[in-house]
Amino acid sequence: MHRSSRLLTACVTAAVMFSPVFARAVDDQKPAEKPAETTPAQSVTTQGTVNVGGQAIQYDAVAGIITVGATDPDDAELGSDGKPLPNSDLAARFAAAKSPDEAPPLAHMFYVAYFKHGADLEHRPVTFLYNGGPGSSTVWLHMGSFGPKRVDTDEMDTHLPAAPYRLTDNENSLLDVSDLVFIDMPGTGFGRLTGKDAGKAFWGINEDGHAFGRFIQRFLTQYNRWNSPKYIFGESYGTTRSAVLSNLLENNYNIDLNGVILLSQIFNFTTDIDGPDGNPGVDLPYELALPTYAATAMYHKKIPQQPLEPFLKQVEDFAMGDYAQALEKGTDLSQTDKQAIAEKLHEYIGLPVDYLMRGNLRISGGEFEHELQIDTDTTTGRLDTRFSGPSIDPLSQAAEYDPQSSAISSAYVSLFNQYVRNTLHYGEGQTYLPMANYPNFTWNFMQNGFPEMNVAPDIAMAMKTNPKLKIMVNGGYYDLATPFFAAQYEDKHLPIEQRLASNIQFDWYESGHMVYVRTSALKKLHDNVAEFIKSTEAGNQ
Repeated sequence: MHRSSRLLTACVTAAVMFSPVFARAVDDQKPAEKPAETTPAQSVTTQGTVNVGGQAIQYDAVAGIITVGATDPDDAELGSDGKPLPNSDLAARFAAAKSPDEAPPLAHMFYVAYFKHGADLEHRPVTFLYNGGPGSSTVWLHMGSFGPKRVDTDEMDTHLPAAPYRLTDNENSLLDVSDLVFIDMPGTGFGRLTGKDAGKAFWGINEDGHAFGRFIQRFLTQYNRWNSPKYIFGESYGTTRSAVLSNLLENNYNIDLNGVILLSQIFNFTTDIDGPDGNPGVDLPYELALPTYAATAMYHKKIPQQPLEPFLKQVEDFAMGDYAQALEKGTDLSQTDKQAIAEKLHEYIGLPVDYLMRGNLRISGGEFEHELQIDTDTTTGRLDTRFSGPSIDPLSQAAEYDPQSSAISSAYVSLFNQYVRNTLHYGEGQTYLPMANYPNFTWNFMQNGFPEMNVAPDIAMAMKTNPKLKIMVNGGYYDLATPFFAAQYEDKHLPIEQRLASNIQFDWYESGHMVYVRTSALKKLHDNVAEFIKSTEAGNQ
């Protein structure tokens, strides 16, 4: 697909900023008797304590591998140790394989789970969290959002200094209201794919959704959590996964969810602002990105300062009104009207009128990122447009990298590698893969025979078949990878009855794609998600 490389870059990173002014957690980590060495252990358990809202929460941290099959029948013939059950058809196929590369495909999925000590399992919620890509591990959410530890990146919008970085206790951990399970997608983290055509078996919209569904079933069995309130939390492409997964859990695996929590949502990829010129005649991407352009222009002082939210509402009305009507006219739009729209766009997003005219009033995300601060040869961020960095080539048409991703990725990857080995005592002698880096990594974007993806029907089906299912949508005003207004548009156009629309709530933040990058935004995100869980954990009343 024309947009896949920029989406992968966007969804892969997920960062966090932490203020050093946090209540210190009591760190009493204790390794298991036999920590993992050169081969993946089934699991390693340590203990710790974190302070959240003045409450000291003791927890067990379990790092391990759960193995799933490539099909439901294959998965049913795997034991809890990830090996084929004796005398099963799967065992016979393994025995007949001439080499490991000819064996049936399996995904050995890495996870880290945090369990509060002494909790009543039947009433204690459990939340499954994952990043996106597609192709990303969950290092970003794990080390940035709700885990007991968090990367300290200060309140900044420029590149971090190099190591040493600082890991801080997370007083906004979600452990105050839910147990947490951070899951790495097949082929990332310490997880590996094995067997014939394993990538083909697990790397795709539906294939991936089924893998996560099988993982969740196995997890619920292994930790006796079948009757616990259950939530899924996806970020970026993880929201795409959540749409597919919610439908599978509800309708294939007989698992009702209490809630689906979405962060930086994208369901319909025809609204993507990264490559709209590859889909001429579809102007929605330009309209839905306009409020994010406007917020960004004001942040970088390219337009006059004013209260943000009332201003964005004004931009939204223009985007879906005069601007949309002008674009709909295509070549029938008169030069006079085109000039008037360009001048209004200039007032809202700060780009020169002549540039907007030459762009036919249609500016892609990469072009906006390159041009907004071109007067200082500066490129604007994509994941978080508050970030900036030197332009690679001031004469290029579009941005050639993302300053936010470059600014924080080293801190996340470095500190996770230290934390998982020194604190969780897992992964010694192994390589952690933040991204799937197998040769020829490809993702099957086909769904129901169509090459362009729109998973809105999946989450709509989950909502219809479980009309008590609640959806929480979170997004950042400065996210140009998955603009907040696009998410709102998608959800207001789901194929559902109007009465089900009240099951969806929206929460927007003065942050970017990784809303939790700023301490203030993380605190608000924590409080909103915690309230959502509390209001739905007793059966979605």
